[in-house]
Amino acid sequence: MNRRTFMGTVVGALVAARSPARAQQPAKVWRIGILAGAASGSPGSTVGAVLKQSLEELGYVEGKNVAYVDRAAGGRIERLPQGAAELVGLGVDVIVTQGSEATRAAKQATASIPIVFVGPSYPVEEGLVASFARPGGNITGITLAQSDHVAKQLQLLRDVVPTLVDVAVIWSPANPGTAFVLRDTESDAGPLRIKVQSVPIGSADDVEPALATIARVRPAALLLLGGVLVNAHVQRFSDLALKMRVPSISNTRANTERGLLLSYGADIRDLQRRVARYVDRILKGAKPADLAVERPTKFELAVNMKTAKALGIKIPQALLLRANEVIQ
Repeated sequence: MNRRTFMGTVVGALVAARSPARAQQPAKVWRIGILAGAASGSPGSTVGAVLKQSLEELGYVEGKNVAYVDRAAGGRIERLPQGAAELVGLGVDVIVTQGSEATRAAKQATASIPIVFVGPSYPVEEGLVASFARPGGNITGITLAQSDHVAKQLQLLRDVVPTLVDVAVIWSPANPGTAFVLRDTESDAGPLRIKVQSVPIGSADDVEPALATIARVRPAALLLLGGVLVNAHVQRFSDLALKMRVPSISNTRANTERGLLLSYGADIRDLQRRVARYVDRILKGAKPADLAVERPTKFELAVNMKTAKALGIKIPQALLLRANEVIQ
């Protein structure tokens, strides 16, 4: 090679190295799918702003290196499989799901895209994961662990109504986890000598008959176990409880804001922050199969004083002092 040819080769290499096309590779934009049963941003949705904010704190900035694809069923379970299929078809990098129904739909749609759930209380019994320590497959996440606090919910009802002898438990067979929660509720109610009246809602068509059943049996309190269907109709049960002048409780603070007297359960905002860390680890190469399913560590109690006043119920001062939020 002569000197002129050599110099030309060197200059060409330097120009190519400094070329913007070579020097600046486009940043990877991660696509995160969110699948929820409730309408996005509604009181019944627990996946949203806190999750995105937490991911931003971890370096995932929307419009820069992450894009979100939301699929919300708007309270209609039958829409979840289609939403899950759309997320898979769009090739998202990970799917975050809310609740058992959405997680099951995502599981049926893909065995390869990582799925991180927030909600299912019995992920092993529901067949979503192999075990808490070793989930296996492509699914992991954080459970609401409702079995850990149904006894507390019953005791709270007894605290505000010392003469409480029975409670109507509203649940949905469409959410496989709530059948287990009902079982544990009945078990915990025994020592308290509280009779449980099961009120199942298998579809939206069952809501009206359920309301009629409650009005007929006239229980001393209502306990809502959650799930897409139950959460979609919380307002109607709240209105009935007010009309019957009986206390009501669920595990979700958002439902207390919609008129229920009490809520006690996992701190959903804390769970969303923790889910963000799962997503971060997965995008950095971790496998869902190796990430243990975690339980909630923070719980919150909310009291709706406006509802208490309408019911003519005096909330014990000790209970108010324990409350994380008192809604006036």
